[in-house]
Amino acid sequence: MVVHKVAFQGERGAYSELAVIQFFPNSTPIPVRSFQEVIETLLSGVSDYAVVPIENSIEGSVNEVYDLLLQSNLFVIGEMYQRIHHCLIAIEGTDQGSLKEVYSHPQALAQCRHYLNEKKLDPVPVYDTAGAVKMIKLGQNKNAAAIASKRAAEIYGMEILDVGIEDRKNNFTRFYILSRDPTYTKPSGNDGTSIIFSVKHAPGSLVNILSEFARREINLTKIESRPTKKTPWEYNFFTDFEGHVLDARIRDVLRVIEPKTAFVKILGSYKKEMTG
Repeated sequence: MVVHKVAFQGERGAYSELAVIQFFPNSTPIPVRSFQEVIETLLSGVSDYAVVPIENSIEGSVNEVYDLLLQSNLFVIGEMYQRIHHCLIAIEGTDQGSLKEVYSHPQALAQCRHYLNEKKLDPVPVYDTAGAVKMIKLGQNKNAAAIASKRAAEIYGMEILDVGIEDRKNNFTRFYILSRDPTYTKPSGNDGTSIIFSVKHAPGSLVNILSEFARREINLTKIESRPTKKTPWEYNFFTDFEGHVLDARIRDVLRVIEPKTAFVKILGSYKKEMTG
């Protein structure tokens, strides 16, 4: 049995590691500190694949990951959704009334904003949810807690003071599975494709491109603009739509829009996963 090495951002117990284990049950997860390091680890061949969060149903897109996908020569070969259940975690024996600060990743803190306000706890952003648990454990700080997964508490031998503290229970994070190679599986009939494009600076440019999808009855499931960071007020468009690059309709629309764009990059096609 081949055991794949899969890079993720964070420490053991991070939600990204849970996504790795769910998608690659027999893998060796490789924790790294930043999204940039995730990309570098995969590009260098230290890992076989990488798993990165791309958007959350409450807080929206992970913009840094989008920017890195634009810059790197990597491909999306899969997606998955993970339901997020946040726990308030502290050193064993901590009195919840003595807490003053809560450490976690900025997205996790934002997803628990109402809870923190209600408890009058000051949010302290750090690089990772599980990393926050590890920091408190190492510092033996009984005036601080972390927001992270139940598994993170178990890994670091910490106490769970409260569960399900996210503001909205319908809280999901979508992850991309990345590879160095565009290994397209055969179309499954339930596929998605992700591309990046920018438009020429002319009236109607974006509408002209989007109309080609509508003309072929291709359902766009997401379109998001990000600044090009080269010229003010010019944007790249990250777009997801139904279908596979091996489908005739998709091949046709990509062929037609290419000369209408300033550039277009195919990130990949993959079997779509259901939120659940």
